[in-house]
Amino acid sequence: MDTLTAIRERRSIKKYDPNHKMTDSEINTLMEQALLSPTSFNMQNWRFVVVKDQEIKDKLKAVSFNQSQVSDASIVVVICGDLKASEKNPQRYWRNTPETVQKQIVPMIGGFYNDKPQLQRDEVMRSSGMAGQNIMLAAKAMGYDTCPMIGFDPEKVAKIINLPEDYILSFMVVVGKAIEGPNPRSGQLDFSEVVSFDSF
Repeated sequence: MDTLTAIRERRSIKKYDPNHKMTDSEINTLMEQALLSPTSFNMQNWRFVVVKDQEIKDKLKAVSFNQSQVSDASIVVVICGDLKASEKNPQRYWRNTPETVQKQIVPMIGGFYNDKPQLQRDEVMRSSGMAGQNIMLAAKAMGYDTCPMIGFDPEKVAKIINLPEDYILSFMVVVGKAIEGPNPRSGQLDFSEVVSFDSF
């Protein structure tokens, strides 16, 4: 499936085949695409908890307003982010570049992000959003459907997945085989209302 088709056909699906299981190979292929999503300064500040275990999915459902897609989809990808990525040996993000590049870029990372909690949080959310879109488009190209979700209790989800300190939840994406298609698109705003050229 080409990228434009995947974008057009990707929809948020709520009903999944609870008996379908993705293979480990499929899951790894999907998540490898997430790891190719862009991040500022190549910090790779996203983290992904892929929930396959039915018991854990059921626990997540219970703290997600009992939405059935959480337990019925093949996997739930909990997208998180490292708020302190800029402080954790940032040279490793540039380890494959020439030393001259490392000496130029690496010091800039801490100077830009350290001791700026709002910016650190904003960057996690930006990175997580791009990674989530990679996951959803890759899943569509692989023949799977998805639903991005913010309808859950973040503190309870964090406890279920043992989220460490200095990390934050962004959103979840469920992935699986649809058993029911989406409703018609509910009402796209006109192109002219949301797109302008050269100024607002």
